[in-house]
Amino acid sequence: MSVDVDKSAQPPADAPPPQSLKAIPVRHYGRWVAAIVVIGLIALLGRAFATADVNWDAIPQYMFNADILKGLRNTLLITVLSMIIGIVGGVILAVMRQSKNPVTSTVAWFYVWFFRGTPVYVQLFLWFNLGLVFQYIDIMPIYKDEWSDFMTPFLCALLGLGLNEAAYMAEICRAGLNAVDEGQTEAAHALGMSHAKTLRRIIVPQAMRVIVPPTGNEVINMLKTSSLVIAVQYYDLLQAAQNVGRDSGVVVEMLILAAAWYLIATTVLSIGQYYLERYYARGSSRQLPLTPLQRAKAKLSGGFNRPGGMG
Repeated sequence: MSVDVDKSAQPPADAPPPQSLKAIPVRHYGRWVAAIVVIGLIALLGRAFATADVNWDAIPQYMFNADILKGLRNTLLITVLSMIIGIVGGVILAVMRQSKNPVTSTVAWFYVWFFRGTPVYVQLFLWFNLGLVFQYIDIMPIYKDEWSDFMTPFLCALLGLGLNEAAYMAEICRAGLNAVDEGQTEAAHALGMSHAKTLRRIIVPQAMRVIVPPTGNEVINMLKTSSLVIAVQYYDLLQAAQNVGRDSGVVVEMLILAAAWYLIATTVLSIGQYYLERYYARGSSRQLPLTPLQRAKAKLSGGFNRPGGMG
């Protein structure tokens, strides 16, 4: 069977080839204006600091001062210990909130309600002045002493920060536990696992993917919140910076130095949080994105292997 072809529909043999369309990008003038404004503001801010009556040489001079390093060490210590108390207490409170026992769930709810509803600053003062209520601490036959001797600035700071953090970690842990499908619990119980073993082996490992990111934020927030312990006379980084600044006459410079140490510590913690999140995200992503170091290595190896590249 022959097919008739309409030759009039075909382009003539001597017709010029079709021209490709040239895409013209849309010009975003607003972005350029915003960029110029931001750069101008940054330049003005930098000029203000550069011409300010600040002894910038004092900052590197006192960077590794013995008192500053002691305050930094105490800040890191109180941060780590308070977060340990907060995480352990938060897990316990989250499990209590999930309990079907009305007494334990109510106690956990009241704890979270009280510690989240009052400022940390107030709680620190309450711990410091509870000697008006408890004149003696008596744990017979283990320990007995006056409250003023028992409640040292370190212990006051530890309890004030740690117990307050437990209230926030309880809600974070509860959200992580609720994020795990109930079928996981039912399947574990069907296999004969106890409730405690189900939590430890099935629920908590899966909930960590949800718990870790906000916990990392809480660690960084705890590092900064620890500056409030100056109210109960605990020697931390802020207290050290104020003492050195008062003795040396460079008060503002030492506050800038304290801010620099806080920035360094939070940067290190942020890097640790990033890799910890990657560790717990292994089961949820088929392929994890490259880390900044891996991307840099890939670009370098691509530059070396590319024809005409380096080497």
